[in-house]
Amino acid sequence: MSGNDASKQGIREVVREGYARVATGESAGCCAPSCCTTDAPGQLAQAIGYSVSELNDLPQGANMGLSCGNPTALASLRPGETVIDLGSGGGFDVFLAGPRVGATGRAIGVDMTPEMIGKARGNTEAYRERTGLSNVEFRLGEIEHLPLADASADAVISNCVINLSPDKPQVWREIARVLRPGGRVAVSDLALLQPLPAKVRGMLEALVGCIAGAVTIAETKTLVADAGLTDIVVEPKQAYVEAMTEWNDPLYQKIIEQLPAGSRASDYIVSVNVTATK
Repeated sequence: MSGNDASKQGIREVVREGYARVATGESAGCCAPSCCTTDAPGQLAQAIGYSVSELNDLPQGANMGLSCGNPTALASLRPGETVIDLGSGGGFDVFLAGPRVGATGRAIGVDMTPEMIGKARGNTEAYRERTGLSNVEFRLGEIEHLPLADASADAVISNCVINLSPDKPQVWREIARVLRPGGRVAVSDLALLQPLPAKVRGMLEALVGCIAGAVTIAETKTLVADAGLTDIVVEPKQAYVEAMTEWNDPLYQKIIEQLPAGSRASDYIVSVNVTATK
């Protein structure tokens, strides 16, 4: 293994271990093991565009506060489609996508953390009882090497996960590979408005919290285009970072402490909605 490959694998292991702790309840999540209020996952989800009725219909524990947008809504899913969720966690967006694609569709979650896959699979029976559908599944795998056939998906979604990858070009190439011609991608992610200070980039908490691995909006557009996708739109959304700051989220408070005097987290970080087609 080359030094670069070893470095990438080391980042994956840090992320995997961090999210394993979220899955087993050792840490709380808000795109990081950091939220500090009992109903923070529900409050955050409403702040970034999920409805109360959607949240009430989810299996218990599926929403762990790991979202920074609502890609399920962006994807405009239709009955009979196959949708893939990259970094599906406890199944939050998969369980929301399932009823939209219906009995003839499939919603497939991919996650590299065994504890997350176990949690999501454990919630499938509650999902079946609530919806009468058996159209969701969860596969263990890395988003850089998706366990899916070429041209097998109508839509790919992801929620605050691609920024965690140490090989983002490969992730976008995989998205393009699994999409059918005419397929679409709808991703909610974090992006940078300007480079983070070195102290922040070096914080493991910021890495696991989706921040240190984020790239700029311009770099995001380039990654998507280089993968061969078209009709690219990257739309900044301020609600997520503002919510994290207003709630005094511990991770964001640590970041603010490392920023130049007078700076805000929102001067550097923004959530984005990314859409494109194949």
